[in-house]
Amino acid sequence: MPPPDSHLKLTLDEKEILRKWIDQGAKYERHWAFITPVKSSMPEINSVDWPLNEIDYFVLNKMEEIGLNPSKEASPEKLLRRLSLDLTGLPPTISEVKKFTTSEALNYDEIVDYYLSKPAYGEKMARDWMDVSRYADSHGYQDDSYRTMWPWRDWVIHAFNENMSFDQFLTWQLAGDLLPDTDKEKVLATGFNRNHPITQEGGVIDEEYRSTYVSDRTNTLGKGIMGLTFECAKCHDHKYDPFSQKDYFQIYAFFNNVNEKGLQMDAVQAKNRKYYADAPFITIEDEDLGDILSFIKKTDTTDLKVMVMNDSTNRKTFVLERGNYDAPGEEVIASTPEAILEFPEEYPRNRLGLAKWLTDSNNPLTARVFVNRLWASLFGHGIVETIEDFGSQGALPTHPELLDWLSIEFMESGWDVKHILKIMVSSATYRQSSSSNPELKEIDPENIYLARGPRFRLNAEEIRDYVLSTSGLLNKQIGGPSVKPYQPPGLWEETNAGGNRGILTTYVEDSGDKLYRRSLYTFWKRTLPPPSMAIFDAPNRDLCEVRRQKTNTPLQALALQNDVQVLECAKVLSSQISEEDLPDEEAVRSLFQHVLLREPSDEEMDLLVDYHQECVEKFESNEEDAIKLLEVGEADPKEEKQTETAALMMVAQVLYNLDETITKE
Repeated sequence: MPPPDSHLKLTLDEKEILRKWIDQGAKYERHWAFITPVKSSMPEINSVDWPLNEIDYFVLNKMEEIGLNPSKEASPEKLLRRLSLDLTGLPPTISEVKKFTTSEALNYDEIVDYYLSKPAYGEKMARDWMDVSRYADSHGYQDDSYRTMWPWRDWVIHAFNENMSFDQFLTWQLAGDLLPDTDKEKVLATGFNRNHPITQEGGVIDEEYRSTYVSDRTNTLGKGIMGLTFECAKCHDHKYDPFSQKDYFQIYAFFNNVNEKGLQMDAVQAKNRKYYADAPFITIEDEDLGDILSFIKKTDTTDLKVMVMNDSTNRKTFVLERGNYDAPGEEVIASTPEAILEFPEEYPRNRLGLAKWLTDSNNPLTARVFVNRLWASLFGHGIVETIEDFGSQGALPTHPELLDWLSIEFMESGWDVKHILKIMVSSATYRQSSSSNPELKEIDPENIYLARGPRFRLNAEEIRDYVLSTSGLLNKQIGGPSVKPYQPPGLWEETNAGGNRGILTTYVEDSGDKLYRRSLYTFWKRTLPPPSMAIFDAPNRDLCEVRRQKTNTPLQALALQNDVQVLECAKVLSSQISEEDLPDEEAVRSLFQHVLLREPSDEEMDLLVDYHQECVEKFESNEEDAIKLLEVGEADPKEEKQTETAALMMVAQVLYNLDETITKE
C-alpha cells in the first residue's frame, strides 16, 4: 500500500484486482530470481532423435508446445565460422575451413576444444568483461588523463585462458588483497574495483567524489554480477524489488574502507611524476615478470603502477539521506539483502565475505546471471532478455528450467566456464541453420523459442578484427600497453578541457604492427572512445554495461566504405591475391573465399566479375586513380601490379561492406 504521507489512493480497478487475489487464496510467492535454482529432470519430447545434449530437451519441449520444429543443421562452413567467432572473436582461417570442413579425422567436440584452447579465446572473453568492469585507459571527467590499468586487462585475458574457475575469478577481483595467501597477482586482480572514472578537476569536494567511487563499485556489483538495478535503492527504497535503501548502504559498506581520495592529481602532475596511478596501487617491477606476473608484457624498464584495493581505513558507513554524501543517517554494517540470501554469520564482514556470499551455492543470482550472459553472447538474446535486470521489472525467462539446469551444472562443474560454453555450442540448438521461413516469421519472429540458429550483427571490435584477420594484417600479439590505430585527426583536441592536459592532449597515432593489434588493445579514452567502434554502438565505459544496444544507421555503411583501416585491409588482401597471377575470375573467387569463407554462388560470381571488369577498365584508362587509391594506409602493396590490385581492392571493399560479412549466422 502507498505510505499515508503520499496521499495516494488505490483506484477501483486496483481494489478489484486485490479482492480477486484474496478470493483466490492470496498466495504470495517470492520473485523467481530470488529462489535458489533446482536442477530439474529432462522434459518429455516427441522427436527423441534430435537432441545432442540436455539443452536440446528443454528447447525442443517448448518448440513442440507451440507447434514448431527444429531447423536443419547449418552448413559446415557457416557452423565453423559461427563457432570460431563465438569462442575466439575471430573468423576461422582459410586453412581451418579447408581442414575442418573436409576432414573426417576430427569430430565436432575436437573442433570446439581446438578453439577453446586458442589464446584468442581469452581475448574474446576479456573483451566482454571489459564492458562489465568499465575498463578504460583514461580517468574520465573533463580532464580525462592517462592511467595504467592495462596490466589488469591482461590479467583478465590470462585468467580466462587458464580457465580459472568463475568463483575464483570473482573472488580475486573483489577481494584478492584479503586472501590469506595473497600475492601481487591476486592484488592486481582487484583493479576491477578501481576501473571507475576518477576526477582531477580543481574545486570539487573530495568526500563527495570519494563517495561516488564507492557507489560506482556498489552499482557495478549489482548490475554486472548480481543482474539487478540495485542503484535504484541509493536514494530511496527500491520501487519494485525487495531492497531497501539500508540494503544498498550495507553493500556499500563492503567497499567503503579503501584509502583513496575523491580528488586525485591532475594530468600535468601525473606527467611530471611519471607514473599514472592513484593510491592505493601496486608497483610491478621487472623481477615480477619472471614469476607469477609473466603474462604482463612490459615494453620498457619503467616500473608500472596499477590501481588496486587495500582496506586500510576503518570508516563508519551511514545510510545517506537521498543519497547525498553530506547527509548521514542511520549507521549500518556490511551485509547483504535478506531477500536474496541472508549473510552467513561465519563469513567475514569484508569484501572476502561478500565474495563468499556471491559464490555460495545457495545464492540464486550469480550463476544464473553469468550463464545467461554467456547464452546471450551465443544466441543474441538471453534466456532472460534483460540480462542486466533479473528483478521484477525485468523479463521473465523463456526457458526457466533450462536456465536453472545450466546454473546448477555450472556450479557443479566447479564454475568451469569452458565446460558450460562447450555444452552450449555442442547442442543441436546451437548448430541449427539460421535461415528463417514464413512459419517461423509468423509464430516466433524474434526466435525466442530457438527453432533456428542465431543471426545478429557482430559487435564493434569483432567487425574491425574480422577485417584485419581476413586480410592477413592482424597482429596476434597477446597483451601489452594499449595502442592507437588510425583515427580522424583533431578529435582529442576538440574534447580537451584546454591547455596542456598531459600525455593525452593530442592523439599520437602508432605505426607498424601496432596499427593492426586486436581491437581489445585499442586505447580507450572515456571522453572520446574509438570512433570506429563508437559508431557500432561500443559504450564509453563511464558505467558498467552488460548489454550493448544494436543500432542500424547509414553512418555504419559509410564507415565501412571509407574507414582507413578497412580500405588498407582491402588493399593488402587484394595485393596478395594479385601477386598469385590468377585469371580474373579466379582472383575474384579467391577474394570472396578469403572474406566470406565460403564458395560464391554463380549469381554472386557474375555480379562481382562484372564489377571487377568495370574497375579494371576504369583504372587502365586512368592509372593515377589507381595509384591514389593504393596510397591509403601505411602498408605498401607491390608496385608492379597497381591496376590489378586497385580493381580487386574495389571488389574487396564491396565484400567487407556486405551484411553477411558483419553478421554472425
